[in-house]
Amino acid sequence: MSLARNTLVQSGLTLGSRVLGFARDLALAQRFGQGPLMDAFTTAIMVPNLFRRLFAEGAFAQAFVPVYGRINADEGEAAAQGAASEALSFMVFVVGGFCVLAQMVMPWVMPLLLSAYRDDRETLRLAVIATQLAMPYLACMTIASLLAGVLNTAGRFALAAGVGALLNVCTLTPLVLVPDSKGALLGAALAVTISGLLQAGLLWWGARRLGVRLRVGRPRLSPTVKRVLALAIPGALAGGATQINTLVSQVLTGSDPGARSVLYNADRLYQLPLGLVGVAIGLALVPRLTRAFVSGDEEGGRATLDDGVALSMLFTLPAAVALLVMPFFLIDSTVTRGAFTSADAERTAAVLQQFAWGVPAFVLAKVLTPPFFAREDMGRPMKFAIASVVVNVALGAGLFFGLSRAGMDGVVGLAVATSTAAWLNVILLAVTLARRGIWRPGAAVLSRLGRIGAATAALGLVLALAAYFYPALSDLLWTKEVAVLVAVAAGGVVYAAAALGFRAVTRSELRTALRRERGVPAAPSVEM
Repeated sequence: MSLARNTLVQSGLTLGSRVLGFARDLALAQRFGQGPLMDAFTTAIMVPNLFRRLFAEGAFAQAFVPVYGRINADEGEAAAQGAASEALSFMVFVVGGFCVLAQMVMPWVMPLLLSAYRDDRETLRLAVIATQLAMPYLACMTIASLLAGVLNTAGRFALAAGVGALLNVCTLTPLVLVPDSKGALLGAALAVTISGLLQAGLLWWGARRLGVRLRVGRPRLSPTVKRVLALAIPGALAGGATQINTLVSQVLTGSDPGARSVLYNADRLYQLPLGLVGVAIGLALVPRLTRAFVSGDEEGGRATLDDGVALSMLFTLPAAVALLVMPFFLIDSTVTRGAFTSADAERTAAVLQQFAWGVPAFVLAKVLTPPFFAREDMGRPMKFAIASVVVNVALGAGLFFGLSRAGMDGVVGLAVATSTAAWLNVILLAVTLARRGIWRPGAAVLSRLGRIGAATAALGLVLALAAYFYPALSDLLWTKEVAVLVAVAAGGVVYAAAALGFRAVTRSELRTALRRERGVPAAPSVEM
């Protein structure tokens, strides 16, 4: 189970980054609550966050890896590095131009993104400046994403997974050190760009240590660049359907004060299993599936995908159940403090609960798109992604405005729409893989999933009881923070015991998972 080992390496590093991200979110909640400054910050990082998740967390890398790997296999390392340099030069030029244009038009765009604050000129002004400060992050992540793809192709996952922590370290610093709230807001926005520069720089260093020499030259729409773009652009759209749907939801909330902050806080929790499991497995799958496809090993490809589906659900289903049965417990015990109240926690928990049942679909989409990427088939996943976005927009807008007119929280409707769209995307991907004879879940996988489900049910019972007795547990264990730690730890012990008892995972599989996979040999040094 070398796939498991690669996944564990990335997930462990990502977990460290998410712990830092949690610390940053606590600082944000304490400083800004769910008021205008928080809405301004979440709007400022909305576009950079979308690109971070599309590029830094896998979709672009998943699309680029097959192209780079095939050129490397067919034409040699020098040709692959030349192709990567050409793609990098063109993308830096395009994205850099987009960043400059976005900064110029932001004063006119921001009233549309934050329509709830049209009459609050100070909030709009701060949101515009913060967005302009954070926008260069996009160009940095273009470089970082391509370099991460190069490293992943060579079997080097750790550095690409680890540099993401810099975003949280950099943005947390001004939130803690700058006393003025407006200054902290602008400092955090600037820190986003600084973190992008650091991430790109470290990955460039990592690629050079591997022997890869890339250069940024005059942008040229060469045949190689056209090939990369033809696959990477629809691949990024296909792999990032969840992120695009999230962006659509954020845009729809522009007319509701505080709604964008609610989405941000819910998003940070339900995206955790996606970042820890889905992205990690997706990135580990692409190089393996590409090698299997190039060598004609269809059976090996199906076995790899079986492992990916089972492994992803082994870690994802318990996380989804926790978010479903104890959302208020999780949020109130960890985030509620300072300007963030228990009423804010209740509103966020209601939204998070509707995201929870979509979490398995968010992760499965990351697992089921790599077979298409490995075959350089980006068209079908892109069409499915577009279909899910259309459903999300139509259903989300209808529920958001309908529930709002009925006196209920429209943001809950956006969460329902996002989860529904995610499951539609997964169904389309799975059915297409089965019809094309690439993969369908066999008896062994279905049996494993049933055993994982049984272990998850045992966990759900424990967590549901903990959520019901939340006030009593907080009193018994002195603080609500200790209560949630004890509840989560108890749930983890129960799930681990149940997983072993139901044979959802065996001890021998756990030992095998820790073995190191022989990676692709490091590239020789070639100056370009």
